[in-house]
Parts: sequence; structure tokens; C-alpha cells
Amino acid sequence: MGRCIMVPPAGCGCSGDEVIKDVDVDVDVDADAMSKPRKIILLEANEVPDQIYRYYAAERPESALAQALPVCRRYETQASDKPLSPWVTWPTVHRGVGHQVHGLQHFGQALNELERKYPPIWKLLLDGGVKTGVFAPLHSWPMPEDHERYEFYVPDTFAQTTATHPASLEPFQAFNLSMARQSPRNVSRNIDAGLLAKFLLRAPFLGLKTSTLVAAARQLLDERKQKWKSNRRRTYQSVFAYDLFLAQLKQRKPEFSNYFTNHVASAMHRYWAAVFPEEFENLELDDAWQARYSAEIIFAMDWLDSFFGCLVQFVDANPDFLIVTASSMGQGASDGRRFETQLYLRKPELLLARAGLSEDEWERRPSMDPSISIVVNSARTDDLAAFLGRVRIGDKPLRFHIQEQGFFNLSFGESNLDPEASPLLIDGQREVYEELGFENTKVEDEAGSTGFHIPEGTLFIYDPADKSPKGNQGRISTTEIAPALLDHFGVSVPSYMTAAGALRFS
Repeated sequence: MGRCIMVPPAGCGCSGDEVIKDVDVDVDVDADAMSKPRKIILLEANEVPDQIYRYYAAERPESALAQALPVCRRYETQASDKPLSPWVTWPTVHRGVGHQVHGLQHFGQALNELERKYPPIWKLLLDGGVKTGVFAPLHSWPMPEDHERYEFYVPDTFAQTTATHPASLEPFQAFNLSMARQSPRNVSRNIDAGLLAKFLLRAPFLGLKTSTLVAAARQLLDERKQKWKSNRRRTYQSVFAYDLFLAQLKQRKPEFSNYFTNHVASAMHRYWAAVFPEEFENLELDDAWQARYSAEIIFAMDWLDSFFGCLVQFVDANPDFLIVTASSMGQGASDGRRFETQLYLRKPELLLARAGLSEDEWERRPSMDPSISIVVNSARTDDLAAFLGRVRIGDKPLRFHIQEQGFFNLSFGESNLDPEASPLLIDGQREVYEELGFENTKVEDEAGSTGFHIPEGTLFIYDPADKSPKGNQGRISTTEIAPALLDHFGVSVPSYMTAAGALRFS
């Protein structure tokens, strides 16, 4: 016997119907299936630290997470990567080697040689005969040429194309990418009606729940009453994606699958100070700001709890599965300043034209604001590097990073910039920011990164066949996760990885 222990957000259901809490469900245990390696669902909850799980469990004692965590095997993960950012630390988890080896630091970098030397866990498992499904982990674009071998494959939200496997998911990906591009700093209230219509026409056949549509409609009504709540749209992108992932999981039941969500990380970055103001020595965000945004992390966690609770219901009915929930690092209190503006390069073509590059000598790659990624014709790489080295913002040089094959990443985001006191300079001469494509953007919620990256993350394992109380199992390196997964499925661990350590999945 198993129990559904989920308490999802109002209007959310695991199967489109209302979920009844604490209802016994009969589970037929297949002894032969249980003798094989347990299937694994990897829920990649980006940057969620143990502190937030403990806070949420205290606030929501009837939630799926609060009830399940005491029976989960729990580990603290430790990231040793520098720089400490998700597009660095997740490749470490996925490839079993640190940043000093894999070198991934920005979206849009060339992956061909890296894929050959240090392929991600989903490729190693697939090549080892493990049926595998992939849904939006970082650096999962471009879609592999052999994508039809996967049970499903949906690249991340920084993909340059809308291609998916199965192709029926492409209308979702087109809408998803459109929304992600429109809402980097402030959430756009514009919606591409054409892409939305194409997605909604297919949505019932793809697994989008009626309860999700009802919740999304309620969100739009809330925004009309309180405009500031539009920031929650970032969460709904993950909710739509999760419904489709869950449908693929139930239909295809791969032996290994992963699903990535960033929605809690996004809320923590902005609103950590609203929940834990006592952790800041110098907090410029006042009581009114704290009161307005104090429920945003809880709101995001309610949806993560719904995701987790739906998986609990699924694995309780299919006990040959395990749920592994993990982050590649965590977050903690960081910057308590009030951000009135941030600097962005909205039209990079103007700056690059000033550098002497024609439109056919470069192309833009997806990136996370406030960064810009481009690939430049190899013959012009040195010219662009020399030009960027002559650009200053106030008394500081422009920050940029060069990778192989003409890849450049330019970093901005200067806060509360006074253009008069901190002018844009090229060769010591003043320039007009706007004429070279810059925009000093007003920050609607006045928050920068009140929560920011820390090395300590989380990993916990829910086993429907073992619900005995368990404690913390200690600390593991993020490089241990990939070899432990390979070892679990009986796939040979490459020599460049460390041997699987204390981490065991069953």
C-alpha cells in the first residue's frame, strides 16, 4: 500500500482531477521489475538549498515535501567550481568533471569537442542501453542528431531552435522560448498570440492539465488587480513545461529521465531579503517592499511541491521508480541594495558596428541577461577583442570573456548607473550610451540578487519501497553524481571521472 501525500497549490491536480489527500492506493509490486536497477526520475530544482526546504516544511507542514523529507535519504552537495554559476555547475553534475576540465561557462559555446570528450550523463546512459528521456537540462541544445533514440528530448530555454522530440512538443517550445526571451529583467506582459494559439490547440493532447489553465487564468486576473504579481509568470513557464514532462514520463516510462526548473531560483534571487531580512547587515529594501514580496518564494515552492507531489503519487503506484531531487549548488543572502536601474546592451549590432564588424561577420547566441553572447568570424576575433579592451564604463573596463571558435560573452548589469558620473568611454572619448545600443533599464521590483550562489546544494532520494525515517547522509561532491548514476545502471564509468563515492541511489 502507498499513500498520496501531495497538497498542491489551489487548482492544481496530478491528473487533471482534484487530488484527495491521504487516500490509500493499491500498489502491485512486480518482483521481477524490482530486481532490476530502479528507474530514476531526476528533478533538477535549480539552486534550492536545504534552508529553503526547511523553511517551506515549517510553513507548509501538510505539503508533499514536508511529509516526504523525513523518509528521504538526504545529502548536502558541494560545488567546487569557479565561477559559481548554474551554467558551470550543472555541466559538472551532468559530466562528472569540474569546470577546470569541462570549461563550460556560457550558453552558446561550441559543444562538439566537449561532447566527444566529456558527454553528458543522458548520452552515456543512452549509449549504455538505458532508456532515457531529457526535458530542458542546461546545455541540452543543440538537439543530438540521434535524438530519436531518446524516449523524449526537449532542449533548454536557451535553445536557438524550437526543435523537439517528439515533434508534437514543438509548439510548446516555440511559445516557451518566446516568453523566455521577453522577460529577462522585468517580466513582459506581452504574449505572442499566434504562438500561444498554436500551443493551446495542441496542449490537451500534450498533457497540459485543465487545472493548470485555470491557475494561469487566475494569474492573469491577479495581475489586473496587482500589476506587480506579473513576476509570477516566470513560474508558469515551468508549470506548463512540467505538465508536458509528466505526460511523457507516464506514457513512455524511461529508465532515466530528468526535468530542470529554475522558477524557485529566480524567486530566491529577487526576494530572499523579503523572507530573511535579518540576514542582511545593510538592507535598503524597506518594510513595505518586504511585505509585498514576502510570499513569492513560498509561491514558487508551492509549485515545486506540486511537481514533487505528483511524482510521489506516480512512483508510489510504480515502485520500480525512485525520485532524486537535486541542485548543483544553493543560494544564500547576498545583496540588500535597492536597484533602481540596471545597464543592458539591448542592440549589440550598434556596438559591434562601431567595432567595425559587418552584420555577416557575427551572430548572436542565446544568453541570460545581463550578458550578451556572440560568435564572430575567426578572422575578426582579434579585432573585436582589441576594440572591447578600449571600452570603459565609468572607471571600469568592459567585462568580456573569449572562448574557442570566436565565442565572446560580454557582461553588463551595472546598477544605479549615473551616465554623467560614469560615462561610456571608447579610447578615452565620451559616447552616448543609447547610440551604441545600451539601455539603462528601470527595475520594476527594485531587487537585484538579494539571494546569490553558494557552494552548498541538496540531493535527496525518495524510495516508495522504503519509507522508514532517515537522517542526513553527509556531504558529497557534485562530481560524484554522474558516476553514481552510471554505477547504478551498470554502465561503465569513464576513467576521467572519479569512482562513485558514498552516494548510492538504492
